[in-house]
Amino acid sequence: MAHHATGNALHANFDVDYVISYRFADTSKPEARAGFEKLVQALARQELAIEVRNGDHHSLLVLVKSGSDKRLNNEVYRSRVKDWLYGVRAAQPDSETQESITAKPLTQSERYRTIYHMIAAPLEDGGAGITPKVGEWKNVESIFPLHDQGFNKKWLREWSTKTFLQPEDLDEIRDRLGEKANTPRDSTDLELTDQRLRSTLPLPNLTLLFSCSLRLSVSHLNSLWCIIFVEYWKRQEVDLGIRWNVKGVSAIEEKRRDFKHEKEVKDPITGETVQIFPAEKRLARQALQIPFAILASLALGTLIATCFGIEIFLSEVYNGPLKSVLVFLPTGILTIFVPTLTTLLSGVATKLNDYENWDTTESYQSSMTQKIFILNFITSYLPIFLTAFVYVPFGSLIVPYLDIFSLTARPFAENEKQLAAPKMGFEINPARLRKQVIYFTVTAQIVNFMLETIVPYFKKQGFNKYQEMKSERATKKGGSPPSAVANDLPEEAEFLARVRNEATLDVYDVTTDLREMVVQFGYLALFSVVWPLTPVSFLINNWIELRADAAKICLEMQRPIPQRADSIGPWLDSLSFLTWLGSVSTAALVYLFSNDGIGPDGTPATIKGWGLLLAIFFSEHVYLVVRMAVRTAISKIDSPGMQTERAERFMVRKKYLQENLGADALESPPGHAEERITRASLEEEARQSSLNTTGPQDHFWLRQRSWEESAKVGASLIETMAQREDKKQQ
Repeated sequence: MAHHATGNALHANFDVDYVISYRFADTSKPEARAGFEKLVQALARQELAIEVRNGDHHSLLVLVKSGSDKRLNNEVYRSRVKDWLYGVRAAQPDSETQESITAKPLTQSERYRTIYHMIAAPLEDGGAGITPKVGEWKNVESIFPLHDQGFNKKWLREWSTKTFLQPEDLDEIRDRLGEKANTPRDSTDLELTDQRLRSTLPLPNLTLLFSCSLRLSVSHLNSLWCIIFVEYWKRQEVDLGIRWNVKGVSAIEEKRRDFKHEKEVKDPITGETVQIFPAEKRLARQALQIPFAILASLALGTLIATCFGIEIFLSEVYNGPLKSVLVFLPTGILTIFVPTLTTLLSGVATKLNDYENWDTTESYQSSMTQKIFILNFITSYLPIFLTAFVYVPFGSLIVPYLDIFSLTARPFAENEKQLAAPKMGFEINPARLRKQVIYFTVTAQIVNFMLETIVPYFKKQGFNKYQEMKSERATKKGGSPPSAVANDLPEEAEFLARVRNEATLDVYDVTTDLREMVVQFGYLALFSVVWPLTPVSFLINNWIELRADAAKICLEMQRPIPQRADSIGPWLDSLSFLTWLGSVSTAALVYLFSNDGIGPDGTPATIKGWGLLLAIFFSEHVYLVVRMAVRTAISKIDSPGMQTERAERFMVRKKYLQENLGADALESPPGHAEERITRASLEEEARQSSLNTTGPQDHFWLRQRSWEESAKVGASLIETMAQREDKKQQ
């Protein structure tokens, strides 16, 4: 049976594989009935077993499981053969379906991924084509597997008592949730290892923490570790891909449903008819990313720079009533307008990404990630860049012009003197940059953690209230519906209550966790030289965050639909970019603060332009050389994943040779039976020679009939030559 290897989780959930939430609050009864009938027919054609129960607020719960083990086995076998054809699997699956499944039993993630393919894959790919909230499936609100409550409790209990995770812990999560959902966990665990090493750098002598020599050493070591981390993660991706049998899975591309082709052509290699969109036209549309990046930089940059100026004015120029309160005004403005503007720009990015008309889901998501990274980069790092490269070197020049922000404090000032910016003699706050870095690496991490914990709760409450309001409106139109639990059987009541609760949970987005890790890595690469305890802060944060994310998935999110991935995709390019930029910014910061950490003190007179450019130039080139050296060194290091891949390929070659040449084909040369030379055999050989035209070359190759005979001739020649040499020596 195909489902025997998935453990007791299915039985704890009444063997339910997936739940489909069908909501019809805004739909007429005839349309809702027709849509629901179409849904169950599509599921039945996939040989899926169906049970329907009442949901909350004008919804139905369609409980689905595999109705045919033979059909499920065939789908699994077809998927494995496809993996082999694309090079994801080294060995060809057994020709018999059942033998293939028995040889490598299903994991939960493979089972759920296969059944989801049967439900959601397009019709031409063998699925039912059910896409939530799209077109004819607009009433299908969500499709999700149920949580395994027993495993979740075990997971949270074990991770809460372990200091560090082992590869087997990640393997178990992968078997349950799939490779893509597990990638942030492995990335975070690798970052924890990296930060454990980096966190030891400033510990030998904290009294010299901000001295020039130690800052220089920390900057070198920090840049080196950033390079090692990125290059090692590239190797780690390969090892994980081999370990989890997903190496090269990105080659199996999934067509986007919204892709609009312009023409159909015949593939010259496969002969198949393929739909294409001209590459030059897509490239022209991609060029719109340049004005988008400029627009985003201007919009977010202007807002952040304005709040930066207001904050400088209120904290260091204004000297009137309510100063301690007014200094929080820029924070309030940023809190209100940055998320709003970011959401607006994200919408523009989505429209632009749709306009680019990508043909595969992978390429669409990759392009979207690049656009979102631009927004994250500006909102996360621009405030510190302004402090480090504007306020610190040019503070004395810009502060006299900050009185334009006096409007923010004028209603509270007692006289004009309290609003006047000093024309000369202004001194910058030398601790401002360090405090700002500490805020983003400590305080902001705590705030984000609280938001991740609290916001989903209130979001769920708001969603429930919204559904209640929709249900009330539907009730007024068509009468009061029965209670959701009215028809629940006693043995199903607890289970159905849990299903209804999970139907209201948010969908887990792995991109959110990856983005958070990349932004955090950026703080380490760019600004940890300012406050060398940054790795210690992130070490503590990530240890807690790793376990909090596990609790978030178990308690606040629907169980992720298993998806496969062999890389973190464009986020890896983002890490490489941040590492390079870190080498540049670190060199600039070390140069600016080379005078015992005091810095330019708000006056650029002490800054030599050629010195700054020379420091950046050398740092960048040292980065390129070190990266090449690290990459070469890591490529020479063997790993369990690479050994496994070589072993699999060797066994494939050996099996092929044995099947075609015999089990002992390569062990020894073939021998010939001893032939007795008789008069009859000589006469037969002479007769055969007379029948065929033979030349000297044929007689040449007939003098020795086998390798054994050649060995005897060679031995006799050696013996003869050896005897002659002995006689000469005598």
